[in-house]
Amino acid sequence: MVKYKKKKGGLFIKAIGIIAEYNPFHNGHLYHLNQIKNAYPNYTIVLVLSGAFTQRGEASIISKDKKVKIALEAGVDLIVELPFVFATQSADYFSYGAITILEHLGVEKIIFGSECNNIEDLESIAKCQIQNKEFDNLVKVYCKLGNNYPTSLSLALKDLTKKEISAPNDLLGISYIKTIIKNNYKIKYDCIKRTTSYHSLNLESISSATAIRNALFNKINIKQQVPDFVLKYLTDLHFIDDYFIFLKYKILTDNNLLEYQTIDEGLAKKLEKEIKNCNSYEELVTKLKQKRITESKIKRMLLHLLCNFTKETAKDLQSIKYIRILGFNKNGKDYLNAIKKDMTIPLISKLKREKDKMLELELKIQKIYDIISNEKLNEEKIFPIIKEDIND
Repeated sequence: MVKYKKKKGGLFIKAIGIIAEYNPFHNGHLYHLNQIKNAYPNYTIVLVLSGAFTQRGEASIISKDKKVKIALEAGVDLIVELPFVFATQSADYFSYGAITILEHLGVEKIIFGSECNNIEDLESIAKCQIQNKEFDNLVKVYCKLGNNYPTSLSLALKDLTKKEISAPNDLLGISYIKTIIKNNYKIKYDCIKRTTSYHSLNLESISSATAIRNALFNKINIKQQVPDFVLKYLTDLHFIDDYFIFLKYKILTDNNLLEYQTIDEGLAKKLEKEIKNCNSYEELVTKLKQKRITESKIKRMLLHLLCNFTKETAKDLQSIKYIRILGFNKNGKDYLNAIKKDMTIPLISKLKREKDKMLELELKIQKIYDIISNEKLNEEKIFPIIKEDIND
């Protein structure tokens, strides 16, 4: 880990960390960034960004390079990659990967969106999950009663803390805090009020990414929902539905569905039964729905199948061994120069000389993402993207 911040011009270089998918970047994201910049005007903004696929099992609606360019235009100083292994798993895995990267980068504080906007409550709930021995037992009891894991978690927390937390960004924020506490990381944490519901499909001035993706899928105008500079990047759109034919082929021809991450015996049997008569991704997800399993978990399972992400691979790739730089501006470059000598894992900018199983998987995942692309992404040449070169 970075042991200290080096001085530049007599001042300590400090950084605020954010974690995002930008699927796609919208007015709420810009609000989040502007709030941070107003509160911390002299800090470097470091973004850990998901790539081709996301935590809820979706395809990134636009390619990784476009998301990096958008982030730079929005005012982010340094963008690094959250590897597929962490970016497409449940909240605790997602959080561990992202927070560990920010810890290695010496970030002082993470600031995330929150529905409740009460960092003290989120912290107390995180500590309850870690320290209260009754918590895990209560979660198991509620799961056995037929609830899915997030609902069981929420009910157990309500029993133990008298606080009701069920909104997705609050639950993710709790996972961030748990990761920091359990690993004794130095990062501090705070939150900003989230202004929309993740589940809402209503188009408003500040709309959820779900609503915007739904609108784009149905060819509805979203000019009021995203900043003007984002519009030019909304080309060659990717929807997870477009991968259905490849997914169906995979399910019909694979003899061991149980080898893939997040697939259990019950889901494997149901997949084999339902796939023959399904003609769309949405139809398959609907037929796989169960009370005890969230839709997000089903979509992650299907994504892991599509991408050949096995339980064995997941077991082998559980730690952060490098940090890949996707983009930066002058402030980001200065920050990297200030910390790089104190880094205990490699900072990767170019790929040709690097040999790492997680990175090799990342390149394979990009090829799968590009199956339906009109604009193929050349990972070895395009990154890192420098802000000053965007409009050249």
